[in-house]
Amino acid sequence: MNANNNLGQTLKQARVAKGLTLLALSQESKVSPSFLARVERGERFPSGQVLRKLAHPLGFEETTLYVLAGLLSPQTGEHKNGQLDPYVSAVLSHETHKVQRAVVSILAIFKTLAEASRPGQE
Repeated sequence: MNANNNLGQTLKQARVAKGLTLLALSQESKVSPSFLARVERGERFPSGQVLRKLAHPLGFEETTLYVLAGLLSPQTGEHKNGQLDPYVSAVLSHETHKVQRAVVSILAIFKTLAEASRPGQE
């Protein structure tokens, strides 16, 4: 499997998890639905500008998408709280949507527990 297809699968997984159709994502991002479909299938590789347009509607930080696309190394990409690690996102892209939702839910529970256990948090 090539890098284009891995990125495409990750973008599709994020789109489906957000409940967006290709047309809805196209309208939000101003990227044509046919180009988005080709990216998801791994037939085309998006530019940095296209990744920037897709980041917000898909719930990613721009730098996270740049790392997933191989445009930035993981060391230079900023990891923000509340965002899935690019490696975790890539691994989840190979799972069924049911598994993806379950893992994201479990991670949200862990995050809530971690925040609640910090000193000074009641």
